[in-house]
Amino acid sequence: MRGKTVVITGATSGIGQVAAARLAAMGARLVLVARDKVRGEAEMASLRAISPGIHHSIHYADLSRLADVKRVAAEIAAAEPRIDVLINNAGALFAKRQVTVDGMELTFATNHMSYFVLTHGLRDRLRASAPARVVNVASDAHKGEKLDFNDLQSANSYRGLHVYGRSKLCNILFTRELARRWEGTGVTASSLHPGFVSTRFGDQSGGILSFLVRAAKTFAISPEKGAETIVYLASLDKVGNANGLYYYKCRPATPTKEAHDNDAARRLWQESEKLAGVVY
Repeated sequence: MRGKTVVITGATSGIGQVAAARLAAMGARLVLVARDKVRGEAEMASLRAISPGIHHSIHYADLSRLADVKRVAAEIAAAEPRIDVLINNAGALFAKRQVTVDGMELTFATNHMSYFVLTHGLRDRLRASAPARVVNVASDAHKGEKLDFNDLQSANSYRGLHVYGRSKLCNILFTRELARRWEGTGVTASSLHPGFVSTRFGDQSGGILSFLVRAAKTFAISPEKGAETIVYLASLDKVGNANGLYYYKCRPATPTKEAHDNDAARRLWQESEKLAGVVY
């Protein structure tokens, strides 16, 4: 990874933080996208200690807001002459339905639209840096879920865990369609399930959902184990065979038939373009 630049979201805690540290130790230069400045500066200090002499950088944005994602993508694209790896890792789980300033349901906006819009904003840098790759952190929480294109914002029915699972299904479908559309550009895309990991994730979900998530973490794996597949896909020498695939424990895995639905992947892409006001 020496000489390579890695852009990563959600790297101030949990598996993203571990992945960033490991990639820095391998010689990569990290460009972080974070929301909290206190945690962000602490993470920057940690990365500098791991790899002194490498000029890591950080940008701040609320990834649930389209304007913020577009702004930070433009800032990174202007500042970075090349981007070898983009790791979309930010994600959240909410007990109650909330709506963003853009009129979107908060889980969908944070977990899916941030991936879609940030990748779009960095497309020219990724293509110019080919061979490059996009790594999307998804989850086996997608199992049992199906997209309802008449209610993508979960206005008619909201259950936190199910809405989260659908957002992770979106991650896999987005990866699949991205790989298809960008085939031949030298930029590959892969998604992954990190495992059920004991991190801060879900602690601020609210209500009984936070209690249930904390209780379930008794059986969770460590962030160090959860980060392994992220690091594997980010640093893999040859990723051609990984294009469009879903990984677990550093090996290709089989998502649900809903995650293999090419028509749903195309429609999700089209709907996401409309919502974001962008055309790839």
